[in-house]
Amino acid sequence: MWMTGITGMLTGLALIVAIGAQNAFVLRQGIRQEHIGAVVGVCMVGDAALILGGTAGIGALVTRFPEALEVLRWGGAAYLVWFAIRSFAAALKPSGLHDEPPRSKGSVVATTVALTFLNPHVYLDTVVLVGSLANQQGPDLRWVYAGGAVAGSVLWFSALGYGARALAGILGSPRTWRVVDLAIGIVMLALAVKLVLH
Repeated sequence: MWMTGITGMLTGLALIVAIGAQNAFVLRQGIRQEHIGAVVGVCMVGDAALILGGTAGIGALVTRFPEALEVLRWGGAAYLVWFAIRSFAAALKPSGLHDEPPRSKGSVVATTVALTFLNPHVYLDTVVLVGSLANQQGPDLRWVYAGGAVAGSVLWFSALGYGARALAGILGSPRTWRVVDLAIGIVMLALAVKLVLH
């Protein structure tokens, strides 16, 4: 039973550790020390809902209606392009960590929700893939596997958000933020292109 949970956790970690739009945003908010608890909480709850939904059988529904993923693909690509443009604009006028005006909690949470749910790959990874793998464990162990995947998500987002917070002092200069914003813009644009071409 423990091995099933650990396997689920390692699978969950393998799928979410790769840098993506959501991870880049969590990292940025952690460095800014801005509403990081809310950001980490939304990411954890979103991942848990998707993983548990896939385990409960929603993955079959998603594969039956590929049109929904298509809408998400184009909506997600548009959102990522918009986010990249904002990051590039911020890189042109870099400010220090505390020079930039704070964003409202509602705005930060809305961005986190969009970056979590507008990416069709998140549905393929968590709902379809993790859900399918969990269901291969049999009726007794599928929830143990899913619980392990959820635990992996909780560990990752906590470490990323609060670990980045520890780097805030080092990464507080305008020059550093120019690099961070450029890197985030490039990642967002590359992900948008990948979504469109995939």
